[in-house]
Amino acid sequence: QVELVESGGGLVQAGGSLRLSCAANGRTSESWVMAWFRQAPGKEREFVGANTRSGQTYHSESVEGRFTVSRDNAKNTLYLQIDNLRPEDTAIYTCAARSRRRISESPADYDYWGQGTQVTVPS
Repeated sequence: QVELVESGGGLVQAGGSLRLSCAANGRTSESWVMAWFRQAPGKEREFVGANTRSGQTYHSESVEGRFTVSRDNAKNTLYLQIDNLRPEDTAIYTCAARSRRRISESPADYDYWGQGTQVTVPS
């Protein structure tokens, strides 16, 4: 089992920055891939980016350039740096993990999920 705990969300004005964290506890060997998803009100869950334990990183095209996923294996923690925030970035951001070694954009391919953290960017 892997427990994922997110932190760092909040209310940020447009143009600001935020860094989210996701700490993995438990059998971290089952969190080879860790990823960020987000879900805005009334929309489906959307893949944001992911990182593997070996250092491979992949970002969704829709967020590339403003969003940066990084990982500290020593701390078993995944980060999401969001710059130049926009109102359309308002969503619940959730961390996920899977033991298989391939990054996937599909939520169905992830075994473990955090509770999520709210990011709000007023318009």
